[in-house]
Amino acid sequence: MADRKGSAGKSGMNVDTALVRELADMLGDTGLTEIEVEDGDRKIRVARGGGVPMAAAPAPMPAPAAAAPAPAAPAPENTAPAADTAGAIKSPMVGTVYLAPEPGAADFVAVGDSVKEGQTLLIVEAMKVMNPITADQSGTVKAILVENAQPVEFDQPLVVVG
Repeated sequence: MADRKGSAGKSGMNVDTALVRELADMLGDTGLTEIEVEDGDRKIRVARGGGVPMAAAPAPMPAPAAAAPAPAAPAPENTAPAADTAGAIKSPMVGTVYLAPEPGAADFVAVGDSVKEGQTLLIVEAMKVMNPITADQSGTVKAILVENAQPVEFDQPLVVVG
């Protein structure tokens, strides 16, 4: 059994590569797209699907980007001038943004809404996992800088709350 030092944890983590390989084999055998196991302080997540790892540098996603509306295309009342994006809540990952919890439902927030710290503003789907993006402070939604179902990049401004 081979162990090596990983760089994921603060103090380093011993990674059991045999266990990782066994979990990866289970993905293929079961048809699952991801498996996560936890043993005390150690947590291992193995996923497949050709997505970009969240810890990796941002990389363009050619197929979805080609089908997406041009980022420079004006969106009526939801956008703010580039200068107003300072302090915007940014995407922590590459994925697809959704403004509502499900198709046909009302958006989580709209421009002018008051929000509280920790309130869900939108979701970013990455590798079939829905990740809520929450307000980092209480305030008023000044601008929504993305469209529903738009691909987003790591660190892309999403919402301005002030």
